[in-house]
Order: sequence, then C-alpha cells, then structure tokens
Amino acid sequence: MLISFVKNLAGSLWSTIAVVMIVSGIAVAISVSVFGLRVSGGLALYFVIWWILLFAVLPFGIRSQAETGDVVRGSEPGAPSLPALQEKAIWTTLVASVVLVIAAAVFPLAGL
Repeated sequence: MLISFVKNLAGSLWSTIAVVMIVSGIAVAISVSVFGLRVSGGLALYFVIWWILLFAVLPFGIRSQAETGDVVRGSEPGAPSLPALQEKAIWTTLVASVVLVIAAAVFPLAGL
C-alpha cells in the first residue's frame, strides 16, 4: 500500500519535489521545536543524513541493462535500465526524516 502510494507521488517531478520539501520541513520543524536543535543545526544534520541514506537507497531494485536485455548502444551494459530516482528521493526523505527525529531525541541523552 505504501509502495504504490510512493509510486503515485513520484509520478511527476513537481509532486516529488513537493513531497521532499514538505516532509523535510516537518522533520526539521519537529527536531527544532520538540528537541531544541537550532534551525541551522537541524538543516545541516538533515542534509548529511539525507545524502548518506541516498547512497544507501540507490542500489535497491536496480537491474542492469545487461540483465534486462535492453542494452542501449554506446552505453555501459552495467548501467541501470530504470533507476526510479524520483521514488528513491521520496523513500530517502521518509527514512531520513525518521532518522533525524530519532537522532534529535538521542542528543539530550548524550549530553549534546
């Protein structure tokens, strides 16, 4: 159910951008208002978490052109045939938001 919802949201570039901006804003707002981070600290931490998780999410579900049998002439056969980058941006945003809120909740326990 959630997978099909994310696929529908990733249907256009503008809806993907809107989802990423709204969910990111909510996560940073929670970390700032509830857990006492500064806005600049929340944004910086979210940025780092998002990029690290993007590189972790990118390989999921990838099939190479050689595996699908649809190698584009002049390209690397190991290149992905359908990378689904918009879906992965939304998944990365959802996971990064949860990680940010958890990290912000743990900071006071660590004395930070």
